[in-house]
Amino acid sequence: MKSFNVPEHYRSPLITAIKQKRKGDDKMKKDYSPTVLDLGKLQIILARHFGFCYGVENAIEIAFRAVEEHPGKRIFLLSEMIHNPGVNADLVALGVQFIMDNKGNMLMGWDQLKSDDIVIIPAFGTTLELEQQLRDIGIDPTHYETTCPFVEKVWNRAGKIGDDGYTIVVHGKPGHEETRATFSHSKLHTPTVIVKDMEQAKLLGEYITESLPEEQFYTDFHGQYSEGFDVAKDLQRIGVVNQTTMLASETQAIADYLKQEILFYHRTPAHKSADRVADTRDTLCYATNDNQSAVTGMLDEDADLAIVIGGYNSSNTSHLVELCEQKLPTYFIKDETCLVSPQEIKHFDMHTNTEISTKGFLPVFSPYRIMVTSGASCPDALVERVIVRLSAMCGLRVDVDSLVSQWEG
Repeated sequence: MKSFNVPEHYRSPLITAIKQKRKGDDKMKKDYSPTVLDLGKLQIILARHFGFCYGVENAIEIAFRAVEEHPGKRIFLLSEMIHNPGVNADLVALGVQFIMDNKGNMLMGWDQLKSDDIVIIPAFGTTLELEQQLRDIGIDPTHYETTCPFVEKVWNRAGKIGDDGYTIVVHGKPGHEETRATFSHSKLHTPTVIVKDMEQAKLLGEYITESLPEEQFYTDFHGQYSEGFDVAKDLQRIGVVNQTTMLASETQAIADYLKQEILFYHRTPAHKSADRVADTRDTLCYATNDNQSAVTGMLDEDADLAIVIGGYNSSNTSHLVELCEQKLPTYFIKDETCLVSPQEIKHFDMHTNTEISTKGFLPVFSPYRIMVTSGASCPDALVERVIVRLSAMCGLRVDVDSLVSQWEG
């Protein structure tokens, strides 16, 4: 796989050595068991796959190159390039400005942009409407476009399925940049509707089976369907695609449920299921799949708690948290500063959407067994700093160079 020119301070010699050793021992990536770092009083159970993915490294390389190639010019990001506060802060420190926040709210007026400004499209991609807005100003949105190739793959797959006569059901968070972008590209080809979870999928199933009146659909799915969506006609044939960062198991469950509903209602035999439901199993990002599978493998081990590192608005990271929460106490942190002391940790509570503080998060007796993983937009250097900070809190002094030598040897 291609290597990218990413700022060195995002790298970690320790994590790189571990990943290279695991990769060499498991070239086919079939072993999802975790890596165990035995530091004495502290045992770190590290997920097999985590951290920067192909799309994120590609985006970072392009964004920093844009800054380097245009000294003195105004450079803008359409919105957060990736959902990592540290990376975005680094770009702001270099003079990059944001046009919108991650919910699509304008932070400046379009009339403040000039045709010779540089605008970087984030890794999530953007809508066709916003691309046209930039072209109308005289800005080429493709010049520094960092859209992840795997996001584009979903767009292309949705377009092909749509051209074949299927309506697209996007499993995604309606307000997420990537979902908005996928929705925009999909509806160019075919009627499209967004479902955010299994609950909404079951509601959509009520309309597929005509159990609810058509007119109610437009209230239940307000803002989540394409213009001119015809409930009676557009739910006859469907294909479910993933936002790319949603839980793979949930996407599959949604696809299976809707398939069951549509085949049963139309009395379509299983061997003719393709007449009603398109095969879209290839729309989940490889990194999302690997990271989720690695967490599942990690959870086969015994541990006291789990720490998941990433931006609080990161969709793929939040799903790793969900998986861990099913088994043991889990703390979603943005960086090592959240590890305040052995008695206190600051972390994000996804259920209340707030950062909270928890006292006494470490168990009373050692050795402590702590699971650690991170989202696809989290630098490996940040994971290393968390491990070092945890070690210090446990009264240990970690010689990182010595650990690197052990894994390189």
